[in-house]
Amino acid sequence: MPLRNRGYPEEGGVMPFILRLIINMVAVLIISYLFPKMIHVDGFLAALVAAFLLGIVNAIIKPILVFLTFPITILTLGLFLLVINGLMLWLVSALVKGFYVNGFWGAVFGSVLISIVSWILSRALPS
Repeated sequence: MPLRNRGYPEEGGVMPFILRLIINMVAVLIISYLFPKMIHVDGFLAALVAAFLLGIVNAIIKPILVFLTFPITILTLGLFLLVINGLMLWLVSALVKGFYVNGFWGAVFGSVLISIVSWILSRALPS
């Protein structure tokens, strides 16, 4: 038996990715329903594209920004990471038609709320 696969399920794969995508889409839809003046989504497809692009942006652009802003993050005791998360959400809203965020502070608070709802939904599902 190869060393790589000893009967354990794979950590990655397509299903965990799809599950995370659906959880983030539902989180975006819930926040847009609860706070329509902060975040507005035109439909399920816009929420799906926004969740997908948010995942891509958080995987590629966010680590670069975190590295470049490390000194200010240290000075603010990590609070600047909330600003970076808001900027990532704001960038996605600029790129996705049908996904709207109301200004910078709407993006910051929206990113915090989406993270909280996404975490709750992740914990509610069996692992």
